[in-house]
Amino acid sequence: MKKTNNSHSSQLAGKTYEVEDYKANNTLSSGLATTHEQASDAYMEGEVNAVIDNVEGEDIQVKREGY
Repeated sequence: MKKTNNSHSSQLAGKTYEVEDYKANNTLSSGLATTHEQASDAYMEGEVNAVIDNVEGEDIQVKREGY
């Protein structure tokens, strides 16, 4: 089997979040920014129970169902 050079894949796999990702126009950077935002929101929320805050201030529990 022929071994190929995957330098582009290595660059993608090695990319980490940077503040500039919020203003970037490429899919990878905007995805990292979105994931960072979601992770920091979940961390700051401090709960394991997933809830959705509706506009009336009521917490709606997210159902945990299998696939």
